[in-house]
Amino acid sequence: MAEPVVDWLSLSPALSASVLRTIDRMGFKSMTPVQSACIPLFMSYKDVVAEAVTGSGKTLAFVVPLLEILLRRETPLGKRSIGAIIVSPTRELATQTFDVLNDFITDIQCFSSLLTIGGGDPTVDLNKFREHGGNILVATPGRLEDMLKRSNRGDCGVNLAWCVKELDVLVLDEADRLLDMGFETSINTILSYLPKQRQTGLFSATQTSEIEALIRAGLRNPVRVTLREKSSLENVSQRTPTTLKNFYLVCPANQKFSNLVAFVKKHRGEKVMVFMSTCACVEYFAKALNCILKEKMDVLAIHGKMRSKRQKIFARFKSMGSGLLLCTDVMGRGVDIPTVHWVVQYDPPSSATSFVHRCGRTARIGNEGNALLFLMPNEESYIPFLSLNQKVPVEEFCDDLPQPVPNMVEKLRKLALRDRDILEKGTRAFVSYVQSYNKHECRLIFDVKELDFGLLATGFGLLRMPKMPELKGKIVETFMSSDIDLESVAYKDKTREKQRLERKRKNEAGEKTETSRKRKKSATVAWSKQKDKKTAKAKKKLQHEKIQQKKNNAALFSEKDWDELSNEIRLLKKLKSGKITKEQFDELVNDEI
Repeated sequence: MAEPVVDWLSLSPALSASVLRTIDRMGFKSMTPVQSACIPLFMSYKDVVAEAVTGSGKTLAFVVPLLEILLRRETPLGKRSIGAIIVSPTRELATQTFDVLNDFITDIQCFSSLLTIGGGDPTVDLNKFREHGGNILVATPGRLEDMLKRSNRGDCGVNLAWCVKELDVLVLDEADRLLDMGFETSINTILSYLPKQRQTGLFSATQTSEIEALIRAGLRNPVRVTLREKSSLENVSQRTPTTLKNFYLVCPANQKFSNLVAFVKKHRGEKVMVFMSTCACVEYFAKALNCILKEKMDVLAIHGKMRSKRQKIFARFKSMGSGLLLCTDVMGRGVDIPTVHWVVQYDPPSSATSFVHRCGRTARIGNEGNALLFLMPNEESYIPFLSLNQKVPVEEFCDDLPQPVPNMVEKLRKLALRDRDILEKGTRAFVSYVQSYNKHECRLIFDVKELDFGLLATGFGLLRMPKMPELKGKIVETFMSSDIDLESVAYKDKTREKQRLERKRKNEAGEKTETSRKRKKSATVAWSKQKDKKTAKAKKKLQHEKIQQKKNNAALFSEKDWDELSNEIRLLKKLKSGKITKEQFDELVNDEI
């Protein structure tokens, strides 16, 4: 049965004219289920925990009631009084939420807003707040924590910790992702600054045990809103929109890239997002695809290690009518990019919940969309796992890609031979992929021992198998090494090549550069053992410091000192037993001195 359509005008007695005017201008005629469920609860001053499929309109579900609560305040907010805070896990999602919020503030005009995210100088944001104020803050957790601590220490001309004392509303958007990304400490610190008497909303597409702990710690008798969609085929609840079609394609590791290129060429007039497991993989394959596709398709890349470039690339991809974006899970939550036709999961995500969020970049707000998952033969059991664990139906991909698919591996190898940068990026991508695979949450399916390293290295277009601890003792028969001397491969960038040749000349001449003097050689340790090694090293250092401290303390006393101390103790015992008087004790001690 279809959900009943609820018109925004049905809330007109409760919503202000300016809010309704903005909603009409943005083109929203009816509310989504999550909006019709959450907005009345939030406006009746209840804490809300909402779980709804990705792309269901959660942003308006908290922005609209947040504004109405602030408009109803008995005393208006001052210039530097913070009435509401929205915390988002990534810069892109925070920026997107800020843009939606500003659409409303343009019409309301009685509130000021401030976006504060990582990637820049926090003092700049504090200065903006001091000069222009900010009744509503949209922030990433790390930056907000930093600003609260700085201002509380008096590092700037405004005390942000004092300005939040009038806070009415706190919203944690994509709450499970906030905790997944290691922001638990930051969230707890932020909560310690905020008043207890406030409204709190937690919004996400999935709920985890960490969120349950956060609910118990930070919310007062919350109302839970859980919305799932019914699959018309199986009549069961599912965690992805019914307008989304999920497909999977099984192919050997050495054919994955070839299939990706064939797929992208067929859909070159559409907007496609490709998710990969590591930043190094995004860097490498983005550069390779740019060389292979050339002017046929715009290829962009975003990952978590980017700083200032991320916002520009994100804005550019949003404005494009068609193109290709390679990214990590930094783009897997909440971001709303218009008309994404396909989401391709080139590497399966490290957690099953991330699968749902990745798919949610398409088929948003009732629109249709498609998602494709690449799997290797040893990973095929992931499909029934998704069906059981995440309630996501996935069909086999039967699109008519050219058969046989043109082999792109040789092109990758030729690119590596022409540019040392591609050669090095390919090796780093391969190593990072193996390390990422080794820590997959679902190890029963994604077992690193089942990987065919030869076919995998071939699929990455490597010329030589890298030396890495994870490959120690393994016989790789399915890889054909190149006979080319890798030292002869030059950088395409002439400046980098000149620097490389200069370093090589100095090394051959037996000279040591300043960098090589500082560098200490260490034994190669497997990625999975590095943490254990650091812990053991720290313990050993602590034990050494304790032993040294004991030696230093012992050295403070000479043999004569010990004798004098012994005599004073003996005299003190005589004094206590009455054998000598106080005057005699003082005289004997002074004689010793």
